[in-house]
Amino acid sequence: MPFDPAASPPKRLVTMGRVLGAHGVKGALMVASFCDPPRRLLDYPVWWLRRDGSVRAVRRVSGQDSTKGLIVEIEGVTDRDVATAMKGVEIAIDRDALPKLRPGQYYWTDLEGLRVVNQDAVDFGRVDHLFDSGAHPVLVVRDGERERLIPFVLDHHVLAVDLDAGLIRVDWDADF
Repeated sequence: MPFDPAASPPKRLVTMGRVLGAHGVKGALMVASFCDPPRRLLDYPVWWLRRDGSVRAVRRVSGQDSTKGLIVEIEGVTDRDVATAMKGVEIAIDRDALPKLRPGQYYWTDLEGLRVVNQDAVDFGRVDHLFDSGAHPVLVVRDGERERLIPFVLDHHVLAVDLDAGLIRVDWDADF
């Protein structure tokens, strides 16, 4: 598919990094990657830049590792002032461009918005977001009145994930 900077953004974008600021005087960007390993962000030649509700496609020209993040050049940015003004811009990738996962593996973005019910069919609400506790990811589930933090540990707290049905079944007490 040819690169089209005027194309409409894909239906599902996943934030994979953020511009930290300028690097050097020729418009290179210092980028924080949310990928593991961080260099994996360089595997995607087209990035979608987001700020304040605005989204636009850019083509990555080059990139390399550094001790403070990635140093990246993108098409059309050749000036330090322009690069400096991009600080804080989110870097997103089309969800469909991400690698396929093995059974039992999930992208967090695919879990967000799913309904969560326990083994007694008590509806806990929907996954608002996830965060990493260091030991494992944690689902933040909200129902409008209450927020629950449920460890995302498959076959222990998380009994089943059905992406097609939009449902996560958990072994979690309703009073927690």
